Amino acid sequence: MNLRNVLDPQTICLELQAATKEGVLEELMDLLVRTGKVSDRAAALAAVREREQKMTTAIQHGIAIPHAKTDAVAELVTAVGIKRQGIDCDALDGKPSRIFIMTLSPMSRVGPHIQFLSAISHALENPDVRQAVLDAASPEAIIEILASAR
Repeated sequence: MNLRNVLDPQTICLELQAATKEGVLEELMDLLVRTGKVSDRAAALAAVREREQKMTTAIQHGIAIPHAKTDAVAELVTAVGIKRQGIDCDALDGKPSRIFIMTLSPMSRVGPHIQFLSAISHALENPDVRQAVLDAASPEAIIEILASAR
C-alpha cells in the first residue's frame, strides 16, 4: 500500500492539545470530520471507543493506532497526531504514546484496512522513522517520512 495515497496533510496535527487518550481520539476524529471524511462523528467515535475497549491500540515504542470499521466513512481515512510529551494510553509496553495514527474503514471493505495497518506498523518499526516523525516540521514531511520508510 502506498501511504502517500491515504495520508492527507489536512488530517495531520503536529501538536495535539489533548492531555488524555479520550481527548486524543476526539481531536483526531475532529480532523476527519472537518475535512468531510467522516459523515457521522458520533457513530465513528463510538466504533473507535468500542475497539479500544476490546484491547488497547497503544502498541509499543510510543505508538498508538486507534482504528475501527464504520459506515460513517466511504473509504479508508486516516488522521495523524503528535504529542511529543506523550500520554498514558495503557500501551502494551507501559510507555506513553506520542505518535497517534487513527484509521477508519467502511464495514464492507476488509483489504485496505488490513493493508494500511500492516504498512503503517511496518514503517514505524524503525526507531529512526519514529524519531523523524516526532521531529517533523510539517504534515507533508510526516507523509514523506512514513511513505518512504522501508
